[in-house]
Amino acid sequence: MEKIQVLVNGEPVSCEAGTTLHKLSRLCKGKRISRDAIVAKVDGVVKELYHTVAEPCKIRFCTYEDMEGKKAYVRGLTMIMLKAFYKEVPKEQFQKITLENSLDSGYYCTFSGSAEITEELLARVDARMRKYVEKDEAFEKKSVSLEKALQLFDERKMYDKSNLLKYRRSSKVNIYKLGKVIDYFYGPMPYSTGALKQFRLEKFDRGFVFVVPRSGTPDVLPEFSPSMKLHRTITETSEWGVRLGVENVGQLNDVIVNGGMRELMLVQEALHEKRIGDIAEKIAASGNTKIVTIAGPSSSGKTTFSYRLSAQLKTLGLRPHPIGLDDYFVNRIDTPKLQDGSYNYECIEAIDVKQFNEDLEKLLNGEAVQLPTYNFITGMREYNKPLMKLAADEVLVIEGIHGLNDKLTEKIPAKNKFKIYISALTTLNIDEHNRIPTSDGRLLRRIIRDARTRGHTAQMSIAMWKSVRNGESENIFPFQEKADAMFNSSLVYELSALKQYAEPLLFRVPRDSNEYAESQRLLKFLDYFLGINPEEVPLNSIIREFIGGGILLG
Repeated sequence: MEKIQVLVNGEPVSCEAGTTLHKLSRLCKGKRISRDAIVAKVDGVVKELYHTVAEPCKIRFCTYEDMEGKKAYVRGLTMIMLKAFYKEVPKEQFQKITLENSLDSGYYCTFSGSAEITEELLARVDARMRKYVEKDEAFEKKSVSLEKALQLFDERKMYDKSNLLKYRRSSKVNIYKLGKVIDYFYGPMPYSTGALKQFRLEKFDRGFVFVVPRSGTPDVLPEFSPSMKLHRTITETSEWGVRLGVENVGQLNDVIVNGGMRELMLVQEALHEKRIGDIAEKIAASGNTKIVTIAGPSSSGKTTFSYRLSAQLKTLGLRPHPIGLDDYFVNRIDTPKLQDGSYNYECIEAIDVKQFNEDLEKLLNGEAVQLPTYNFITGMREYNKPLMKLAADEVLVIEGIHGLNDKLTEKIPAKNKFKIYISALTTLNIDEHNRIPTSDGRLLRRIIRDARTRGHTAQMSIAMWKSVRNGESENIFPFQEKADAMFNSSLVYELSALKQYAEPLLFRVPRDSNEYAESQRLLKFLDYFLGINPEEVPLNSIIREFIGGGILLG
């Protein structure tokens, strides 16, 4: 057999042409990779391990510690779980299982059918799943015609999948088999069940969760400690989708082709406005609130939300006054630095917390204060604003990533503060077994906004995303349960509107770049959605913060 040279995780390896990536990963385990490979990147393109190596190439095996590896791990575990449920629950008592959303260290699932989700049932399912893992059964990928796929899923009453696939333009569809179980999954799958050893099933709320290791600790199953406020917010939004009849992408596409998008937009925006109004009423009813802080991860729509909240507060007789947290940056020379020597503007130490609290205290005591302005060119704070005095009916509205951290307003009594957490918590599913990660919607929002307002390429936005997510995990997510109110800024129709803006930007990502694989994944994801005319998006919609043309931000 012909020998070829490949680079595996940066080191040269000789192998026979036609060697599978799975076999190559086994040969390299313990030498160039530390644990089981789940998928691989071949010249930057994510491949499943059944693929063969035909010519010299660069290979990076992805384990659970890599984003691509963990996503494939969860997909594979989902299929094992479904197969175990099919065996443990009588057919006449089983309707469907829906993978709803990620929550803390687990994935929340709901069950439909006459059977009851009990600890005893979950223990049986768990035990059967472990038998499948021990058996090390291969996931089989088959390419079938679109017509055949529609027939297969209709026969199994998996109408969410056949409804999704009827909008696909491709004449072929990839389906997966695990024994006699057939399913469709968005994204590559593991080679076999044997690599999916770490999991735990727990009863939770109206369904259950399957818990998996956190990134960085692949051999440890953590405690499941969900934010109940976050869970209730997601559940409320999911119930909106049920009432609107739009729980998955296939149903959204149905609305588009049947001419119902304008009504759907208006109802969704009305639901947003009602929720914002409810939060404003809660602030006004307290009678003591003088400071409202708004915090959330990147591309949540914080700025538009603050404008719309301010409008609602005005209808209740309050006068909101915005304060820019960025104006309280310490002078650049005093800003903490990251390991690479760059300035860390995202840590709370980059804010002059002492001065911020002193100014807030004076304002609450009725004193006049001259607020600073941060000069981003000189890196210095300047004082050129007129004196400010807080009137009895005025409320300070502060938007910033540290808004939920008590350290930011440590000198202010709790009765005078109202903290709001905002995020784009996507509850629309691709289908019942394929969820849409919340971070995907936010990343697409950011790519579009930064291209429009900052001149950034999609490649630049994708490259920065990991650092952005790390900052969120450190500075925002640990404090989200401290919020007095949560607002979900996602809109069920938004990805159909964002599609037109995102696709041209993603197609420009160079094939030889590290960001190419992610751009291709996002393009494939957007291909599920039918596009809509973005001009029909209401002018005060949060989506306008990203695509432009709105009446609040322009």
